[in-house]
Amino acid sequence: MMTRTTLPATVYTAEQTRALDALATEVFGIPGFRLMQRAGHALFALIMRQWPDVRSITILCGTGNNGGDGLIVAGLAQQQGIQVQVLTFGHAPFEDQLTGEALEACRWAESLGVSWQAWQSHIEMQGDVVVDAMLGTGLTGDVRCDVRDAIIKLNQQHRPVVAVDIPSGLCSDTGEVMGVAVKADFTLTFIGVKQGLLTHAGVDYSGQVLFDNLRVPDELYERVPVSVFRTEQQDLIELLPKRMRSSHKGVYGHLLVVGGGSGLGGAALMAAQSAARSGAGLTSLATLPEHVTAALCRQPEIMVQGILNSHALATMMAKATVVVAGPGLGNTAWSDMVMQQVLNSHLPQVLDADALAYLKHNSTAHSKRVITPHPGEAAALLGWDIAEVQQDRFAAVRALQQRYGGVVVLKGAGTLTFDGDVIHLCSDGNPGMASGGMGDVLSGIIGALMAQGLKPVDAARLGVFAHAQAADLCAASQGERGLLATDLITKLPRVLNAKEESVVE
Repeated sequence: MMTRTTLPATVYTAEQTRALDALATEVFGIPGFRLMQRAGHALFALIMRQWPDVRSITILCGTGNNGGDGLIVAGLAQQQGIQVQVLTFGHAPFEDQLTGEALEACRWAESLGVSWQAWQSHIEMQGDVVVDAMLGTGLTGDVRCDVRDAIIKLNQQHRPVVAVDIPSGLCSDTGEVMGVAVKADFTLTFIGVKQGLLTHAGVDYSGQVLFDNLRVPDELYERVPVSVFRTEQQDLIELLPKRMRSSHKGVYGHLLVVGGGSGLGGAALMAAQSAARSGAGLTSLATLPEHVTAALCRQPEIMVQGILNSHALATMMAKATVVVAGPGLGNTAWSDMVMQQVLNSHLPQVLDADALAYLKHNSTAHSKRVITPHPGEAAALLGWDIAEVQQDRFAAVRALQQRYGGVVVLKGAGTLTFDGDVIHLCSDGNPGMASGGMGDVLSGIIGALMAQGLKPVDAARLGVFAHAQAADLCAASQGERGLLATDLITKLPRVLNAKEESVVE
């Protein structure tokens, strides 16, 4: 079993997970009831490990395989002398609605003396711990009727909740709440990690995500396509090898940051600072003259030049290997001038913040471009509502890449990176990152990694991971509230030099 920080790198849709489950039974000959027993044992072991003194357990059971898993837990608890309360859903009698492995689980639990009663709104949940085994991955519409009422009541309780596979009411493919959803403290998911657990509202409702593969053979996973890959520490180690002793600054690229309109000089400076701390050989900053003195005082290693015309910018761009544009850019005649230069350039580029608005009027394809919109910017680029973007972030990142090409980083909880081939997801990071300037720091990291020779998609996904890891290191030492974007910058060398293990929550 693995904690959230050591989940498998592979992440699946509900349909793919069902295919894995079917292959385990049909091809590898593992009876479905045996898989259900393993799931029940894993759930019961989790409960006993987290709450060794538990005296009573309430299990909310639906009529599908999730309910069957819950009934296995009920039987195991009964065997250990723990008081068991099983509340069932659906049209009575409960056992008449069950088929296959769930029916086997029902008969097994009944043979051990487990009894149940149909859920009614006046019934109190009596357990020290509640197991949510109501709904599984097959949910296609809003939660209704008794299950909805039970979820609302459960969320008002002050007792720990363990969700079976996925919190009831949460869409396993998108992380959207289908009307209402269980707020779990732990979610133990089986066979394959469901992508909805790691993005959008899934991160708020799933609690700590744990995984158990139910001891299925490794060969099983070779037969089903993967939906999403999680970026993890090993990716960083493999893609950022140790530097040669004969290295010099020219080997690691020259990054140019373009931004810092009137009153917005801090954003461009943060991008440049994070680029320098992320290993760019040289870092330059093209900004308004009014910001030059402050930038040099803040970070003298950065080559800063105040520019007022396209010739001055062209001279700086001629020396650069990668350009980052957008942090603090603003929307003025000056920003129009610099963005015309950037968009007409063939330099590899990272576009963030205000630079993204210029893409809607520039259809020039650029294979070495990374764009980094947050949901609001993504909505503007697509002509969607923000809610549409968040309802299916996977569809949104695909739509953005199809329209604008290159590599797309859709920021937010469970940041997604897509290059038209594979979606990468970052499950690190914390709520303290919800503060101004975080995106500016990220753009500088990505640009620096591109300057050091990484492919745009690798620079983007590793940049997102390093950014999140730096934020987690800060939160571990000082807490989440009050976390500033500049707090991350000094942590970046430790992360990018693999001097820290992944942060355990």
